[in-house]
Amino acid sequence: MCPKSMASPTFQQLRRYAIARSLFKPTNLQRAIERLGFVQADPMRAPARAQDLILAHRVKNYLVGDLERRYPRLRIDEGFFINYGFLPRETLALMHPRAAPRSWNAKMHAYGEELLAFVRERGLTTPKDVQAHFDHGRIRRWGGDLNLSNHLLEGLHYRGLLRVVRRENGSRVYEAVEHPTEQNDPETRLARAGQLLDVAVGLYGPLPAASFGYLCVLLRNGVRHLTEEVRQVQDKARSRYAHAEVDGAVWYWPKGEDPAAARYGVDDKLRFLTPFDPIVWDRRRFLRFWGWEYKFEAYVPAHKRRMGHYAMPMLWGEEVVGWANLKVVNGRLQHEVGFAGHRPRESAFRLAMHEALHQLQQFLGL
Repeated sequence: MCPKSMASPTFQQLRRYAIARSLFKPTNLQRAIERLGFVQADPMRAPARAQDLILAHRVKNYLVGDLERRYPRLRIDEGFFINYGFLPRETLALMHPRAAPRSWNAKMHAYGEELLAFVRERGLTTPKDVQAHFDHGRIRRWGGDLNLSNHLLEGLHYRGLLRVVRRENGSRVYEAVEHPTEQNDPETRLARAGQLLDVAVGLYGPLPAASFGYLCVLLRNGVRHLTEEVRQVQDKARSRYAHAEVDGAVWYWPKGEDPAAARYGVDDKLRFLTPFDPIVWDRRRFLRFWGWEYKFEAYVPAHKRRMGHYAMPMLWGEEVVGWANLKVVNGRLQHEVGFAGHRPRESAFRLAMHEALHQLQQFLGL
């Protein structure tokens, strides 16, 4: 359990710790991404992309689109971790070499090698460049009809043979890369798996045991060549991470941190959190912390939605009091809110809402 010098935290302390350690004092963009370890990406703009909305709470004076504009100058890469997003280059290196997607047959491998040779010769390459040169056709995947050239590019990117140099009007610009030969002995592989799981726990901790197990599954899917090593690290979680039984569940968080410490204080601001924000991401933990079920309904038929297309949980202090749907219409920010219980009647809530909307307008450049 917790070290002898550290008492088990109360449930309220654990919740406050989860908020405060994620919403650290705003810093510069590179440091914020390094502190988080991973920023999940999503293409929907409601009213901005998830990566921008996540960083807006953690980067000083952040404006929508700053990540895409500054990406080429940062020591980060786009890539697949447990989901797709942005992460420090050193972390991405821990996941390579990754094998090709399991769905690739001999024909797909041949296409991939041919495409990789094309990018190596051409240099900076966009999907349009590839489609103009090759006639790969289309492929059925995940219930949809996909452009095979794009699928091949994404597969080569996943394997670490391509990297995204920048984006032009949202479209990826790739270049071929060579990774140095890494040691592949059992001790090194185990260390790499441990470092990757540490990143995930550092981002999403504290985690109840069920969520920790799910996180390990996602990581194993992301680094299939380290599946057994991730399992070994998972099996020794109680010695690797701080943990305690709180509110009827065992919780895990990074070793050396004390959830009861006074430094984990929560301010009284109101924040609109994207469905992919680290505070919201674990739906099991969300339900435990705030007593109501939050669902991402963007892919739910409109007539079945309860909260809205892109409902963003509203964190006020240490309570998530409800959700907001936000959109820009004719250059003006519009909002609709819903509440998990009664709408707060305090004037402090109205002031916090006004300030949050004002800050969001500044972030959006309205």
